[in-house]
Amino acid sequence: MLLVTRPKVSREPRMNVHQNARLTVSCRVLLVERILGGRAKVQAAQELGVSIKTADKWLRRYREEGLEGLKDRGSRPQRMPRATAEVLKTAVLALRRQRLTLTTIAAQLRLSRSTVARIAKAGGLSRLSQLEPAPVYRRYERAVPGELLHLDVKKLGRIVQVGHRITGDWRHRNRTAGWEYVHVAIDDASRVAYAQILPDESAEAAVAFLRAAVAYYAGLGVRIKGVYTDNGGCYRSRDFAGACDSLGLKHHYTRAYTPRTNGKAERFIQSALREWAYARAYSHSTQRHTALPTWLHGYNWHRPHTSLAGQPPLSRLGLNRNNLLRLHT
Repeated sequence: MLLVTRPKVSREPRMNVHQNARLTVSCRVLLVERILGGRAKVQAAQELGVSIKTADKWLRRYREEGLEGLKDRGSRPQRMPRATAEVLKTAVLALRRQRLTLTTIAAQLRLSRSTVARIAKAGGLSRLSQLEPAPVYRRYERAVPGELLHLDVKKLGRIVQVGHRITGDWRHRNRTAGWEYVHVAIDDASRVAYAQILPDESAEAAVAFLRAAVAYYAGLGVRIKGVYTDNGGCYRSRDFAGACDSLGLKHHYTRAYTPRTNGKAERFIQSALREWAYARAYSHSTQRHTALPTWLHGYNWHRPHTSLAGQPPLSRLGLNRNNLLRLHT
């Protein structure tokens, strides 16, 4: 018959038991059970591989506190006479909110700088940037497909062999292979994307890509009305402005040095890098070129999109079944 009721499983976070510990909570309960059941204290201690002194300690704790006494305790002392007073901690945080440096606060309160730094870190104020309010980003989405097309360019290293991103060996890094440029477009409302790999990011390449992108979306029944780009030289050129005028497009620019304002294009590039550009060990750039149309097809037609409630981008275009069968090749 058990003399000690075993404790229920607690949902509170458990402390780490060091690797040389002889007794867990369950073993302590077993130790107390055997002693209270009439077994000699020396025998019970030997059976569980502990000393008589340890057996006395856990028996005493059980008698004083019950099952709570058999649980692990924190190593923090109950009294800390030299601990920093709460008044000083409050003063440190108050001065920090006034943007004083840690050294200045330490001098004013006659504390060591390490003490001030520790208090500031515990209060989440170790960096002055933490005093700034969290920026509020205005999220937007156009209602009609084609109303706004985001454009961007991503530079990729040309592949002549399996590189260090795949092997993890920096000796496989090739600095002489050169670069190639992925021009991307993504529709703001539907998230339908289009991309081409071009040899540079010149104005001529940007214009050629713009015309190809407009034609691609026209094939899906979407008329592009405006484009949204950063302030790159190819987009600021007269050639690109002329192409926008000839296509009847209104050109919008992102805020300078604020790439998040073109976030849909930036996010699409992240997905392309993870799922296509660096998804496998290409031995040559031609293999990566060949894989792009297949990945784009999956992205637009089949890949669930988080911002579209798990639906693929083509679901936003409202195409009927006949159009879907005609376009889905």
